[in-house]
Amino acid sequence: MTISQGIWISSEAYEGLHEELATLRRLCAAAVEDGDTGENATAIERARQSRIQQIHDLLVYAVVGEDPPNDGIAEPGMVVSVRYDDTGDTESFLIGVPGTELGDTTVYSVQSPLGAAILGARPGERRSFKLPSGAELSVTMLAAVPYGLHNAQMR
Repeated sequence: MTISQGIWISSEAYEGLHEELATLRRLCAAAVEDGDTGENATAIERARQSRIQQIHDLLVYAVVGEDPPNDGIAEPGMVVSVRYDDTGDTESFLIGVPGTELGDTTVYSVQSPLGAAILGARPGERRSFKLPSGAELSVTMLAAVPYGLHNAQMR
């Protein structure tokens, strides 16, 4: 994973990534001490090293817990509520980095179809995007609030 600009993550996610990194490094050190060079052990070690690199990249470019302005515009660090126009169903999610958040919050990246479509939207704006299957969906952006404000309201 190569990240060329800052990425938004919450303070909790930042701490969680540091803990995961420390755990992975301890596991790697223990594996070296054990000296297991079997095929399975090698594959596990490669996976750990890959995750260590991913976490390292995230931490280097992390913009930690700095909420974007509370201006209602969908952007990283905002919890966005949308309505699927064909069904009327609603969904709320965080625009961020999947796999970095703690808790029940669904996270979509700005590279995901929905995340890319909704980026920059204001309340009431309708956006369309294609699913990997080729089907097209339309959503209406209902609201966007900074993660910290959303999190405080949920407590």
